[in-house]
Amino acid sequence: MGRHGENIRKRKDGRWEGRYSLYDEGKEKRIYYSVYAKTYDEVKKKLSVKKNLSKRLLTEEDKKQARKDILLDDAAMEWLAQIQQKRKRSTYVKYSLTYHNYIQKPFQGLKLTEITDILVSEKISSLLSDSVQKSIYCVLNQILKFASRKYYITLSFLNKPASDTRNSPVQVLSQKEQKNLILTLYCEMDLYKMAILLCLFTGLRLGELCALKWSDIDFENKLLTINRTVQRLYVEGQKTKTVLIETPPKSAYSKRELPLSDAAFELLSSFRNDREYVFGGKKPVEPRTMQYHFKKILTEAKLSDKNFHILRHTFSTNCIEGGADVKSLSEMLGHSDVQTTLNRYVHPTMEAKRRHVDSLSVFYGRICNQIYG
Repeated sequence: MGRHGENIRKRKDGRWEGRYSLYDEGKEKRIYYSVYAKTYDEVKKKLSVKKNLSKRLLTEEDKKQARKDILLDDAAMEWLAQIQQKRKRSTYVKYSLTYHNYIQKPFQGLKLTEITDILVSEKISSLLSDSVQKSIYCVLNQILKFASRKYYITLSFLNKPASDTRNSPVQVLSQKEQKNLILTLYCEMDLYKMAILLCLFTGLRLGELCALKWSDIDFENKLLTINRTVQRLYVEGQKTKTVLIETPPKSAYSKRELPLSDAAFELLSSFRNDREYVFGGKKPVEPRTMQYHFKKILTEAKLSDKNFHILRHTFSTNCIEGGADVKSLSEMLGHSDVQTTLNRYVHPTMEAKRRHVDSLSVFYGRICNQIYG
């Protein structure tokens, strides 16, 4: 362990961190920097070099050079430490996994000033999905922005190349599939079947559904309030162990009130009890358990394998085709803006497209009858 006064400590991720500072006369303040290493002796040597540098009278060129020498990995560790303190745990885990799985090794030893669009495009595998690549660019840009503010460095931010493929529309259940599923759900109804129907009636996310409490339901006014969500997150410092965590909703917009239809109200009323959680009793139900039952019900309904999220997509599309305005739907889904709703969830089904084409045929037929009739 580091001794008092050394400014050396062992981090939770197993690495050693040494802290030193340089006085910036222009800013009239000390700017603090960190060095990292796998062992105490190694970080102590690095820190000794930096401290010796800070003792002598530094020119502006010295200061600029010191800032230019900061490694991406060192800045990333400081940025992640800040994220861990200030952001939701799920956000920290997502950023940490993205950095350690896709960025740390390919960019090892590179300085902040060396990170350019061309370099990143060379380092990132083209085999990665567009979603993963987007996350990589997001994390890198956040690290660069963090470093530019902290160390007063002018850095160029990255622009992700446009995807060569058009985003595919989300998958929804066809009208025939919905009919088969609903008939199966109402046959020998149980708690899990009710949960799936509730998603079809409200568009809840899986984590929101699993974290639902009876206290979230206002039976007098037929309202449902989304106050929390649950998800599995990796335990800090372990690659395989996960734990089920209850957190606030995905964003401030996700905490919302939803009106309950008569059908949804009757479902919930029929299963009402004194337990804390609607589907989990004394604790939230495991999302994987809910997904397992959904797969079983799909098989029972003789439907092909689907992702649980298709229920939310189907709810969204049904609302639009039923005449709902996009603003109302956006708020019910918990989106931050209407554009997200339009781009991600609202896509016309083949049945809707067919109705539009058929209506044109009728219109043109009337014109032809007027001409030739």
